[in-house]
Amino acid sequence: MDKQNGKSSTGQARAVAAAVAIALLGGCAHHRPPPAQFTADAPFSRTFNGSGDAVCWSVKRALLSQGYMLDRPNDSGVLTGSRDDQPQPKLNVTTRLQTSCADNRNGTSIVFVTATREDSQLQKMKQTTSVGVGPATLTMPSGSAEVLGTVRRYTIKDRNFYDQFFGLVQTYIGQERLSEASSRPVPDAPAARSAPAPSRERGDRSSERPQDNAPPPDSQQPPDRQPEPPPQSSGPNQ
Repeated sequence: MDKQNGKSSTGQARAVAAAVAIALLGGCAHHRPPPAQFTADAPFSRTFNGSGDAVCWSVKRALLSQGYMLDRPNDSGVLTGSRDDQPQPKLNVTTRLQTSCADNRNGTSIVFVTATREDSQLQKMKQTTSVGVGPATLTMPSGSAEVLGTVRRYTIKDRNFYDQFFGLVQTYIGQERLSEASSRPVPDAPAARSAPAPSRERGDRSSERPQDNAPPPDSQQPPDRQPEPPPQSSGPNQ
């Protein structure tokens, strides 16, 4: 009897320990912190080299080239585009992108983009008809009709999706750079300067210079002349 009591007490102790361990594990799992909602490595933004005008225009070209219909923006730098696809006969998929670009004022620009997907499917809905006069009315089923109803809507978080979009934007930014480089005027090459030819006026003046051996005109004296006798005065005869 003592052995059986010892075995039963040992089994109870093990059961209590197992229950306590399970409770502790459940408590730890219950108090697990939720996943971070804001992270620095989110796939919704990318920085590009280039001015804000060139980058924003490249974003617009990327959306238009993939069949997105653009809404009229209320704010400058914000673009919203949507595209409808029908992968199945009764399924319609609407993809909506909202982009925003800003110039960093240091030769780079940043682009933010958020994509949402909305799945709509044809669903049968019953239709009813009310028949009656006055307060006495009778509602009767009149059949059914297929309407397009939303079955789910969510934000796309696939990094590969955004990498493809940003890669297309980078392609158009490169095309903008080539277009700007080709439109710039090429400066003319400076012409070779030739030595100035001696002027004719200088040559004429040099020919008019007196020779070194010839004396100057002022130094030449006229030949000596004999002094003239003084005039005789005419007086009365002595």
